[in-house]
Amino acid sequence: MTQKPFNKVLAANRGEIAIRIFRACYDLGLHTVAMYSNEDTGGQFRTHADEAYLIGENKSPVGAYLDIPAIIDLAKRRGVDAIHPGYGFLSENADFARACEDAGISFIGPPSNILAMMGDKLSAKQIAIQAGVPIIPGSTEPLKDGDDALEKAISFGFPIILKAAAGGGGRGMRRCDTPEEVKPAFELVRSEAQKAFGNDDIFIEKFLVEPKHIEVQVLADKYGNCYHIGERDCSLQRRYQKVVEFAPAWSVDPEIIANIRNDAVKIAKSVGYINAGTLEFLVDKSGSYYFIEMNPRIQVEHTVTEMVTGIDLVRAQILIAEGYPLSHPAIGLNSQDDVHVRGYAIQCRVTTEDPTNNFAPDNGKITSYRTGGGNGVRLDGGNATTGTVISPYYDSLLVKVTCWDNSFQGTCRKALRAISEVRVRGVKTNIPFVSNILSHPTFVAGKCHTKFIDETPELFDITDSKDRATRVLKYIANIQVANPNAERKQYDTPRFPKGSGNPKPALKQLLDEKGPKALSQWVMDQKKLLITDTTMRDAHQSLLSTRMRTRDMIKGADGTADILADCFSLEMWGGATFDVAYRFLHEDPWERLDLLREKIPNIPFQMLLRGSNTVGYQNYPDNVVREFVKQSALGGIDIFRVFDSLNWVPGMSIAMDEVLKQNKFCEATICYTGDIMDKTRTRYTLDYYVKLAKELEHIGAHSICIKDMSGLLKPYAAKELVHALKQEVGIPIHLHTHDTTGNQVATLLMAAEAGVDIVDTAVASMSSLTSQPSMNAVVAALQGNPRDTGISMEGIQELTDYWADVRLRYANFDHGLKTPVTDIYRYEIPGGQYTNLEPQVISLGLGSRFLEVKEMYKKVNDMLGDLVKVTPSSKMVGDLAIFMVQNDLTPENIVEKGEHLTFPDSVVSYFKGMMGQPPCGFPVDLQKIVLKGEEPITCRPGELLAPVDFEQAKKEVEKFCPNPTMRDVISYCIYPKVVEEYWKHSKEYGYLMRMGSHVFFNGLALGETNKINIEDGKTLVIKYLGLGDHNDDGTRNVIFELNGTRREVAVVDKNAKVTGKTIKMADPQDKSHVGASIPGMVTKVNVKPGDKVEENQVLAVIEAMKMETSVVARMAGTIDEVFVKEGGNVKAGELLITIK
Repeated sequence: MTQKPFNKVLAANRGEIAIRIFRACYDLGLHTVAMYSNEDTGGQFRTHADEAYLIGENKSPVGAYLDIPAIIDLAKRRGVDAIHPGYGFLSENADFARACEDAGISFIGPPSNILAMMGDKLSAKQIAIQAGVPIIPGSTEPLKDGDDALEKAISFGFPIILKAAAGGGGRGMRRCDTPEEVKPAFELVRSEAQKAFGNDDIFIEKFLVEPKHIEVQVLADKYGNCYHIGERDCSLQRRYQKVVEFAPAWSVDPEIIANIRNDAVKIAKSVGYINAGTLEFLVDKSGSYYFIEMNPRIQVEHTVTEMVTGIDLVRAQILIAEGYPLSHPAIGLNSQDDVHVRGYAIQCRVTTEDPTNNFAPDNGKITSYRTGGGNGVRLDGGNATTGTVISPYYDSLLVKVTCWDNSFQGTCRKALRAISEVRVRGVKTNIPFVSNILSHPTFVAGKCHTKFIDETPELFDITDSKDRATRVLKYIANIQVANPNAERKQYDTPRFPKGSGNPKPALKQLLDEKGPKALSQWVMDQKKLLITDTTMRDAHQSLLSTRMRTRDMIKGADGTADILADCFSLEMWGGATFDVAYRFLHEDPWERLDLLREKIPNIPFQMLLRGSNTVGYQNYPDNVVREFVKQSALGGIDIFRVFDSLNWVPGMSIAMDEVLKQNKFCEATICYTGDIMDKTRTRYTLDYYVKLAKELEHIGAHSICIKDMSGLLKPYAAKELVHALKQEVGIPIHLHTHDTTGNQVATLLMAAEAGVDIVDTAVASMSSLTSQPSMNAVVAALQGNPRDTGISMEGIQELTDYWADVRLRYANFDHGLKTPVTDIYRYEIPGGQYTNLEPQVISLGLGSRFLEVKEMYKKVNDMLGDLVKVTPSSKMVGDLAIFMVQNDLTPENIVEKGEHLTFPDSVVSYFKGMMGQPPCGFPVDLQKIVLKGEEPITCRPGELLAPVDFEQAKKEVEKFCPNPTMRDVISYCIYPKVVEEYWKHSKEYGYLMRMGSHVFFNGLALGETNKINIEDGKTLVIKYLGLGDHNDDGTRNVIFELNGTRREVAVVDKNAKVTGKTIKMADPQDKSHVGASIPGMVTKVNVKPGDKVEENQVLAVIEAMKMETSVVARMAGTIDEVFVKEGGNVKAGELLITIK
């Protein structure tokens, strides 16, 4: 037989296999031609060929590759003398092979008559029977209809499998376990078969349980030579499509493998087979094996055979088609003995499928693409790169990763490494799932069967791809788009305070070793004025709207541990910082506690605890209060400053009791208001405060805090109050104040003269005005004095310089007072509230009436009987003041006009008694108006609140938080919506705490490069290049350079017009909503408005990547609206139909 060398070869296929064909042709010096559909115009494979031509311009995406006349016409016009069909599409279509033969074009595969026999599964089975090879019980002719399928299924026994006669690659197959499944499955398989292969013949066979799928590769030339090229284990499958394949099939008995190889060659020879083919067998547990089908073409998984034998199968196909024997030097097979299997190879298919959503194919734009490599790693791809748009029309394969090593375990490790190096961003992939397979002991031991994936749920324990870079870019992009013209300053690196990393032991160690009573006594016995530093809590809460990030605290923590080692405590947690961390800073306050504790092991940590409000704004059940205190103590809080916003002792009792149970230092608080020096004010007198302090001492407090949250305590009043308390109580006195008036350094010094034990201050750059008095000033004032603090001025200057540099990054929030104000003595507004009140008033459109609001604040206070004002009571007074200004109310007309008004929630809560009982009682007339007939309570609210079921709460948290801890649960109990939103934000944008604060708040300046250490040793280098174009869907592209590579991120632009289709998403919780489970094309819509439907009725069919998925009703009812049409494309989750 003569040889007929080719000159020009057409690949009648697309994607990865087309490129594989072109490479083999290149090695043989052949000219290559590609054909491509409209949808593949941007496909990479097109550019790998010497020539490329559009085909099937008016055909469907798949139809273009099935158009035999057009393909033959193209080949003729372009002088093609051979066509390689690849796999899938027309590779097993005898009519196509015959058309090539009729046109005088060589078909690189078996002759059409053999293809007709072996490509048809029924014919192939008959041939196997004639050759004496066992087959599985099944039909010998195509099924007539669904009834015929059901009758045979019952006769064979379940389970059965329906298969398309012309199918392959997992297409056109459905397993049925019950009679009810057969008819619907038959219709789906027939439809898929017609679309994918142009042939809707279906057959049925018995389904074997837990078999191994072994396939034998054969090569046969035109001279009667036919050899097996080893076998492959293809048992790892889902939807009957192979996922991971390996060669050789080492875990099957060698004797059985030898028999299977011989039978494969026997079948091929019996029909005079020519070219490459694969004969597939199932091996059951007993070792019995059955021939199931022949694939008369090259297989997707041919790469593993090539890796272990060294034989280029595609090149061999071409040479055989040219008329060369298997002994040709480029093939090298003079006999079966020339086939040598060396080592082990594994192929992993990386696809754009979501294993957590039933392997639903994903589509969209790939924003980043990177592959692996190294010794023994082979990549067959060409479908994707950065910027590629994955369509729903074709196979989901991105790249095949094939690895070789001289042991199977070594190959598993190499494959796991190689696939982990593949990075795909923008679409979901099966990489985590495949990684789970490669590391699973059953797979490594070679014990997998064809149902292993279905029966191994841990393979689906998939952690979402970190994809940290994309999430970070998306976060920054949102800032850039939201404020495109904002000035974005760049700052010098802060002057970090020096830290030794090994600070000296301090009061933390005394507390841990000897307990809170010993610490209390130690404070009483020494003479220094002890300092509590509030820089990390109340200082920034008062000055910067609580926006200080953990990152900036951590950066200064090492120096703080050394410089402030002689401090009494650091107030660094609690109060408003807790929810603001979750709500605005998108970070976990518990993590802040952990990280600071690690950096500062020597200084006691102090928190502000709002009694039965914990760190919230309402009363919580007693078990929530106790659990929060417990978790805080376990996390590292040493000193609990417990207060009640109304100085109501029952409101503090549960929290104080739990602090004592945890053996922590309990600092009970008396909130200061009024003026003890003004003898006309008779409610909050010196005697009132002394009695309150003595009561708190009696119930176990280790110290008493005077909490002057509004900065009302004047210097001489401080001296008198402290002197009286020191005379009457036997525990330390701790003074907290705000320097709103500018008087409070003097207040602290006068208190020091009177014997106060501890005072709250902040480093100078974070002090004064609505914050605490300056630590620097107090320390300097007492140098050389018997009450010298012992703190180094040089050291606290380092901290001052650091915080001054850091504070610049918070300019957006630093809009408080610029000078001291003494009108605070009139209005009595707490410092933190004073900072936030004006922005709140402005946001409500009352900016021009801010002075009225302040005046109303005083009037409300007087109207309510002169309250203690601290969160949450102060918030209530502010809310009511704003409400009254908004509605033109006065103390004189509020009862009359308020009857038909709905008061703010905080006001209702106060009058109901949910904040406790004020010393002044409630104005009865106003209480009735506010409560609208609801009865107030007079007991402690916690007595009426049912305990929280923490196990049930944990189940709620598990819906959005993976593996929640008790910390997560207790946070959810206090702030359910806030905590849920925090986790949603974390999922969308990732872990942001390592991002620099100026970037976190303001984004990047044009051309600015910023380094973000996402973890130790991993740094993202991000450069902002500018804003790109607007998209039809209302998004805008933002352009970055990430680690030297251009990246574009599309985010919603609220100012952009949506010019494309607006997509409404289905609500998964609403059963009347019928949504798309996968993205794809709607091929059938079976209903119209007004149709009656039953639950689980098929309403529509979506096709994606040649697989069809039924869309079913989740409830019975009547079709209300249908939002899609046949032929339309939909996104995953898109609302398709509503039912009423």
